[in-house]
Parts: sequence; structure tokens; C-alpha cells
Amino acid sequence: MTVKAVIFDLDGTITQPFFDFDAIRTEMGLTAEDGPVWEAMQKMPPERQRQTEQILFYHEQKGVEESKLNEGATETLTELRRLGIQIGILTRNRAANAWAVAEKHGLEFDAVLGREEGPTKPDAYGVLELCRRFDAEPAQTLMVGDYLFDIQCAKEAGAIAVLLANHPQADEFTQQANYRIDRLGEIIEIIRRRDNKAAGWPSK
Repeated sequence: MTVKAVIFDLDGTITQPFFDFDAIRTEMGLTAEDGPVWEAMQKMPPERQRQTEQILFYHEQKGVEESKLNEGATETLTELRRLGIQIGILTRNRAANAWAVAEKHGLEFDAVLGREEGPTKPDAYGVLELCRRFDAEPAQTLMVGDYLFDIQCAKEAGAIAVLLANHPQADEFTQQANYRIDRLGEIIEIIRRRDNKAAGWPSK
């Protein structure tokens, strides 16, 4: 099928990795055994949850202010725009922070889905909702991310899972992805190959 949409993770994918979740857990009084930070926070009593939300808010604001784009991010998004492919962001961050990153770096997103809008990755909800907004089938959609949750939500939704292998842990996730890339710009070649195949043209 021809690719109609590309959905990106934010931190570690569009932007260079920023968050030290081990340090955030320690600041919140959590351990690795408590699981992912956001899920652990949902199980806390209301007062403690408010305290940890303030900690997370601080780190997320700092993440926006100090954000740096991954190599090729601007050029890749520009080429997707030229090709008429819709661009979405699916993040476990707040949607407002993704829009703030876009404004800071002069990026254009067609839609952003943050954690406040529904079940978070690895749930398939975000991919399916963005596909609905884009009028695209999951099979016509790339989900690009650097972490296992990105791959899992793509596969659960029936989308094409693309792993950005920009950290040592990526080797653990490679077999679960449809594609592994080292640089964001490689997405364009994946799209061209898939579009050529859909059109019945030989691959180059």
C-alpha cells in the first residue's frame, strides 16, 4: 500500500534523547521495579500523585527548553511535506510540549496526540486515532520511534513499525520492528520502495 502518513515519537526520535528516567524515578521515590514512570504515577494516592506531577512537569519543561533536533529531522519532515504525506506525533509527553518543540524549531506537524488524550503507548489507541484523523489505514502508516513501546503500539495497530536505532538498547527491539534505521532520512527511501512496490514498479 502507498504510504499516506508517518507518525513519530518525540523524545529520542524527533529530538535527541533528553530524559533520564532513572533519575526522575529516584526523585519521585520510585524504583525500576515500579515500572514505567507514568503508569506508576497513576497508582499513587492523590497527594503523592500531585507531587510527582510537579516533578514530571519540571523535567518536561526543561526538556522543551533544552531540546535539540536529531540529525535530519528538519529535512525529513520537509520532504514528507513535499510528498504530501501527513505528519503526526504520538508521545507519552503532554501534547502542549510537542507543539512547543515544533514552535521552537520551526517544525510543522499535522496532528499531535499526547498522554492526556487517551491510553498511552504501548496501547494501540494513539496510532489508530491518528490514522482516523488522517483518513489513513494503519497499513498505510509508518510509526517511527526509538523505544520498544513505539514498536509495540505500531504492531498492535497494524501499522508499519520503524525503529530508529540510535542507542545501544535498540538491538533488543530490532526483531520486533518491520524496519530498522540509523538516521531519520532513511524513512524517505522506505516510503519510495513501498510506493514503487504498490505501483508495480521494480525496486531500485
